[in-house]
Amino acid sequence: MRSELSATSTIFEANRARGAVRFDVHARDGVTRRGALHESGSLRVRFPSPEDQGLSGVFVNTAGGVAGGDRFDIEISASDAARLTLTTAAAEKVYRAPGPAAQLNISLKAGASAHLSWLPQETILFDRARVQRRFDIELDETASLLLCEIVVFGRTAMGERMEQGEFVDRWRMRRGGRLVFAETVRLDGNIGAKLARSAVAKGGAAIGTALIVPGDEALVERIREASESFSGEVGISAWNGFAMARFCAQDAARLRADMMTVLARTGAVLPRLWLN
Repeated sequence: MRSELSATSTIFEANRARGAVRFDVHARDGVTRRGALHESGSLRVRFPSPEDQGLSGVFVNTAGGVAGGDRFDIEISASDAARLTLTTAAAEKVYRAPGPAAQLNISLKAGASAHLSWLPQETILFDRARVQRRFDIELDETASLLLCEIVVFGRTAMGERMEQGEFVDRWRMRRGGRLVFAETVRLDGNIGAKLARSAVAKGGAAIGTALIVPGDEALVERIREASESFSGEVGISAWNGFAMARFCAQDAARLRADMMTVLARTGAVLPRLWLN
């Protein structure tokens, strides 16, 4: 029996998805173009159409989702004055994980006067999903960043909710070589019960974060002017030269609408895939 279990475990491990994308972009005469590109495993990036100045990339996971033991690594670098917007072809689904947690590692770098927009579609966690995500961000003092993430705990429109599982989200941002933001969110065990608590999500099934660099009190006030249109809870503050908006809603659709309202106040141009 033990040998059968060991063989099953070995087969399961061998079937885990691995994917990596690494590339850089540079600006020449005011136009951003892609440099060297490395792709491996089930992760791909496509650049759907030429643009006059900036460049847009779309990530595609050919594995069809993320499961326990999978690992995906993304490393992006935008050199001086380059402009890059990144999104995903669809919402990323993280499925039940009977074994090790999935690993998602994202590294973003932006040089002097460069701009990065990280705008993926939602990450949907199924019941008993386990995922550990890590963001490492390095910005020049004059670089700008717009980073938005939405996490949905179960497909509420399908009558599904995430009850048990693990979600660990580690963010570290350095600006000019100095650590200006560090946060780790951990939800595990009976996640459904924890989200039901008033001090956590008050029964909400979707959370989101928008990180805006640079950001100040003027931007905060501009976003707060739209507060009457929010259908979920939104909090916005600024410190250390950047702004952050936090979102919590009963479902993904409401949170997405609130996120789009906030992004419009920042002057951001959303990827066309967000608008379909």
